[in-house]
Amino acid sequence: MAGLVNNLLILLLLFQNICLGFRSPLSVFKRYKDTTRSLSSECLGSEQPVISLGLSDFALDIRMPGVTPKQSDTYLCMSVRLPVDDEAYVVDFKPHASMDTVHHMLLFGCNEPSSTENYWDCDEGTCRDKSNILYAWARNAPPTRLPKGVGFRVGGETGGRYFVLQVHYGDISAFRDKHKDCSGVTLHLTHQKQPLIAGMYLMMSVNTVIPPGEKVVDADIACHYKRFPMHLFAYRVHTHRLGKVVSGYRVRNGQWTLIGRQSPQLPQAFYPVEHPVDVSYDDILAARCVFSGEGRTTETHIGGTANDEMCNFYIMYYMEAKHAVSYMTCTQNANPEMFRNIPQEANIPVPIKSDMLKMTHGHHEETKDSDTSSLLQQAKKEEEEILDQDFHIEEAVEWPGLDLKLGQVSGLALDPENNLVVFHRGDHVWDENSFDSKFVYQQRGLGPIEQNTILVLNPSNAKLLHSTGKSLFYLPHGLSIDKNGNYWVTDVALHQVFKLGTEGKEPLLTLGVALQPGSDKNHFCQPTDVAVDPITSSIYVSDGYCNSRIIQFSPDGLYVMQWGEESSLGRARPGQFHIPHSLALIPDFSQLCVADRENGRIQCFRLETGEFTREIKHKSFGRELFAVSYVPGGLLFAVNGMPYPGEAEPVQGFVMNFSTGEIIDFFIPLRKSFEMPHDIVASEDRTVFVGDVHARAVWKFASTEKVEHRSVKKAGIEVQEIKESEAVAEVRLKNKPESAHSLKDADKQPLVQQASSTGVSFVLITTLLIIPVVVLLAILIFIRWRKTTVYGADEEHKLDSSSGRILGRLRGKGGGGINLGNFFASHKGYSRKGFDRLSTEGSDQEKDEDDGTDSEEECSASPPPPAPSSS
Repeated sequence: MAGLVNNLLILLLLFQNICLGFRSPLSVFKRYKDTTRSLSSECLGSEQPVISLGLSDFALDIRMPGVTPKQSDTYLCMSVRLPVDDEAYVVDFKPHASMDTVHHMLLFGCNEPSSTENYWDCDEGTCRDKSNILYAWARNAPPTRLPKGVGFRVGGETGGRYFVLQVHYGDISAFRDKHKDCSGVTLHLTHQKQPLIAGMYLMMSVNTVIPPGEKVVDADIACHYKRFPMHLFAYRVHTHRLGKVVSGYRVRNGQWTLIGRQSPQLPQAFYPVEHPVDVSYDDILAARCVFSGEGRTTETHIGGTANDEMCNFYIMYYMEAKHAVSYMTCTQNANPEMFRNIPQEANIPVPIKSDMLKMTHGHHEETKDSDTSSLLQQAKKEEEEILDQDFHIEEAVEWPGLDLKLGQVSGLALDPENNLVVFHRGDHVWDENSFDSKFVYQQRGLGPIEQNTILVLNPSNAKLLHSTGKSLFYLPHGLSIDKNGNYWVTDVALHQVFKLGTEGKEPLLTLGVALQPGSDKNHFCQPTDVAVDPITSSIYVSDGYCNSRIIQFSPDGLYVMQWGEESSLGRARPGQFHIPHSLALIPDFSQLCVADRENGRIQCFRLETGEFTREIKHKSFGRELFAVSYVPGGLLFAVNGMPYPGEAEPVQGFVMNFSTGEIIDFFIPLRKSFEMPHDIVASEDRTVFVGDVHARAVWKFASTEKVEHRSVKKAGIEVQEIKESEAVAEVRLKNKPESAHSLKDADKQPLVQQASSTGVSFVLITTLLIIPVVVLLAILIFIRWRKTTVYGADEEHKLDSSSGRILGRLRGKGGGGINLGNFFASHKGYSRKGFDRLSTEGSDQEKDEDDGTDSEEECSASPPPPAPSSS
């Protein structure tokens, strides 16, 4: 019996020893962690550079080791070795940087970094061998991510074994306090084979010369594609100061399909391709850079200094793994004649505010400290540093918006001072008696509304600051405010659009003919909303309940163009409307988005041409989407309508990522309920106001992102979330109602988990390991008691000594960037000095935490809806 017990003890203790040796998947990184450099204590997350995310996944934290740049335009590099030898795949990136200190970051993959130091000046180069760009980040760049099943292959026999991080510190005024910077990126890697491999295709001009004073100079690049099919999902443009616009296309059978078009003076990040493009054997890839030599006194050549130029168009693609090529280039123009047919848009510069030019360039320009500070503050206000999706919108219950004595609330806007402006109908009501079958207003005998219809409220406490609009309107509808503080309103009874000063006594501009509905250039029919371009001052009107069009006017009210038509039977096609109800200007991307109300979707169009760019449609919208609002930095807000009988989708608000269209958050009131939310407006601090036409109320919602600890739900599962500064790995769980669509999304797992999640795993593992010990102790106690009872003290002593020898024996055994510089060095006339640093400049991009491929688009045809409600 004693021998059996001893054998059992040995087996249990051996099992425990094996478990302790296994510990977790992190044990495979012991060699890596033992050699990890000692970093500054200011670098959050650097003490745990490798984080287990399960049996096959892990996160790798790559951070600058606490650096303080001494001068502006410093480029610093550092490298991290892949902590495993076998093949792995990078499937997501999470940046850690601030626009106040970092101009851009680039991440490269290679086999031999240029230096073995903790960090080095990138003038020494990034990699000694061939390298690939894997990731780029800069302030306010639209987020993009790898589609599902796509990854960059690293390690193994063919993939790079090192990551090299390059950080460009543009203006170092933020380092006056001598703090140490720890900017970087966290990678999510997996050992699971990805069926699709990501890669980079670089198109660049090598022989362009820009004559001094020349107003327009085109640099064209075109190559025949001779490989297996690839699928394009992101693009990036790059020039220096003279570049005006860069456009890339796929040309197939003479047809030009746009890949991407952007101003190189905006953050030069990887922007998502609006409509995925496939490239097949013998297609042509073409790109054009438009330059201006005005202001130059000598010729400008391709090169790497601040006075040289570049023309680059990067394409991020994926291919089937068995045919994948990680990097391709195109540096010639195979067919100059073909560019006679390039779409006209390629020649039209993308507007950009002049005061942002210095902030967007990769080269520092000497300015006075006061000027620099002003530019930084302006840039921070106009462009968010990061599109952080880890926040939730909740009702501000202290806001007295339910107690305001309002008529039907039809429009909301924020003025330049960020005050809330409300447009309401006073004692007038839009009902079934308001119009005849020809849309002529039937209640003119009531006269105009005698109350002030435009109210300016303090956004904090709803205190009335100013009011106007008395005796001007019959049935107010849409409201917007231009950059100068002028009010732009629509009246569906008058069929007119008005521009009013802040006093609002007499219109400064009137469009349309009073009380006369129509569909020509001079008439509207129940116009719904107005938007004014802050750059060009062009006027856009959604018209409306009985017309299905968007009309553009010049700043002084002259007709320019229109687009749109009534929806056809069945599924509505792009550019068709069933009540274009609300407008949102997206100046960051030069687009106009329309809440296509009765089609339950958002449609977006190019401002310059009215060309359709994209549709955002989710099942959770239901059949009606009433209003849409945009916040600089990439957030889109919207509200839907009440569900039809028998339908389950609730009336609620939505927060979306503009670039991907994915829903980040849902929100509903805590007090009462939405009845018919009619308009929505959001501020840059993510404060949201919703006006309800039936409840005659204004709700206020605020972001809860600054709360350090909060309980959030997704698909009925609660977790405790810890603020970002406390950990590297973060839980990205979004608060969503428990509906059918949210259950469908329950399998979308976060790509980089928070330390709290790791902590839970640690506690679980520890608990499991303790169980054998507890069992062992229980057995020992039982045996000791048993021996004392049966065999006496002498036998007990022998057993204890034997056990001690067994335990003693067991304890003894257990206790570079893409080297464009070298490329150009082989071409005569190209400047080499400083090229390595600039050629790897990637003005940046920001990561989307949501999966852009899981949009719940409504594809099935719906039965004909009831007649739309009038509001």
